[in-house]
Amino acid sequence: MTSSALALGNVLAAAEGGGGDGFQAPGLGEFYPEPLVTFSVLGVGFEITRITVWLWIATLVMLALMVAAVRKPQIVPGKLQFVAESGYSLVRDGIARDVVGPRGLPFAPFLAALFFFILANNMLSIIPFAQISPMSKFAFPLVLAMICWVIYIWVGIREQGVGRYFKDILFLPGVPKLMYILVTPIEILQNFIVRPFTLAVRLFANMFAGHMLLVVFSLGAVYLFSRDNFSIVFGPVSALMAILMTFFELLVIFLQAYVFTVLMGTYLNGSIEAEH
Repeated sequence: MTSSALALGNVLAAAEGGGGDGFQAPGLGEFYPEPLVTFSVLGVGFEITRITVWLWIATLVMLALMVAAVRKPQIVPGKLQFVAESGYSLVRDGIARDVVGPRGLPFAPFLAALFFFILANNMLSIIPFAQISPMSKFAFPLVLAMICWVIYIWVGIREQGVGRYFKDILFLPGVPKLMYILVTPIEILQNFIVRPFTLAVRLFANMFAGHMLLVVFSLGAVYLFSRDNFSIVFGPVSALMAILMTFFELLVIFLQAYVFTVLMGTYLNGSIEAEH
């Protein structure tokens, strides 16, 4: 049973008990569910939770849809093929070509995979029975950001060479030598710490906040409708807000997947170009 279901049970129990402890606000328990399977590899402990399972399901469903869309391509595309091609064109033309630059087309498959992976897992936040995006747990966007960071550094070294790449980062051209005392630590912090951290935090914070808002308004509506006093008047307001926030969350789902991919595109552009 998920913590949302437990919270709902607490809400109904409180209402039936004539007040009890009142409204049971959702906490952080849903982001730390009980592990379904635990195991260790080389002494390192691992846990598989329901969030992990939903991540696998969302990824497999997205892969299945993409394979089905291109399995029998047609000149006049069907609905599924049209959606898949439109999504890929958005990434290829809008990010790989326009953001990364003229040499960005080889990165289009990676950027498209990144976009669709995040999109599929973000969608879980409004899917019944799942009702939580893995991206609202910081570990998942952090791993994505670290993968992007490694690729960003590797592309820079491949394109410019080790010496020139790190020289351009540590010693910006045109800056007075005395200023390197101040500028170089800032550049190191920005390129090697701030960029991957902010990339992860942006996605995590938006999905975390969206999930909490949906849970608060949904459970609030259930609680208010279950009361016998004047609180029942505000139940429809909370229910309406839950519906409105669901549509708003849908916008955030697409926007955050796109923003994450665009930022990765800008980092790749900086790695490919001779000067950052």
